[in-house]
Amino acid sequence: MKLVVGLGNPGKAYARNRHNVGFRCLNYFAKLHSIRFDRRQCQARVGTGELGGEKLLLAKPRTFVNLSGKAVSRLVSKHNVPLGDLLVIHDDLDLPLGKIRLRPGGGSGGHKGMESIISVLKNEDFPRIRVGIGRPQVGGLSNTGEDVIVSYVLSDFTPQEEELIKSVIASVAEAIDCFLNQGMEVAMSRFN
Repeated sequence: MKLVVGLGNPGKAYARNRHNVGFRCLNYFAKLHSIRFDRRQCQARVGTGELGGEKLLLAKPRTFVNLSGKAVSRLVSKHNVPLGDLLVIHDDLDLPLGKIRLRPGGGSGGHKGMESIISVLKNEDFPRIRVGIGRPQVGGLSNTGEDVIVSYVLSDFTPQEEELIKSVIASVAEAIDCFLNQGMEVAMSRFN
């Protein structure tokens, strides 16, 4: 079984936030494959399907982003998912808005949700798709203050950014398909 997890905060108030782009990508992918998030399991909303003859579990943790590891580790354990078959989709401040990067593993890059997952799994060797949201700009300069960052990731995309993000979400769905059907190396060469 493959497990694909999108990171985000639960609740309508957060639905369009930059931090929820992982949820949005997974929602779009699920809709393309007629998968419904119709159950709660291991502190997550989950949907199941099949792709290329292989079982597929999609999950959106119901914890807040910074505690995503709780749900992810429980799902991995419950379904005996090898870490190479876990794919996590999350926002990334260090990538320009609209860029995506696939990686077979690595550190958290400062993303609190990824820190939580790595900490609870005690392993950083699992695939991920990073979706660039850029950094907040003040007077043309990147601002990295903690309060500014929190406010930024919990804000919605501007109307102009939203247009770009919609096309990026479609690209991420293609990247997920490629990862599931052809593996990480092929997906990285096509989408990085």
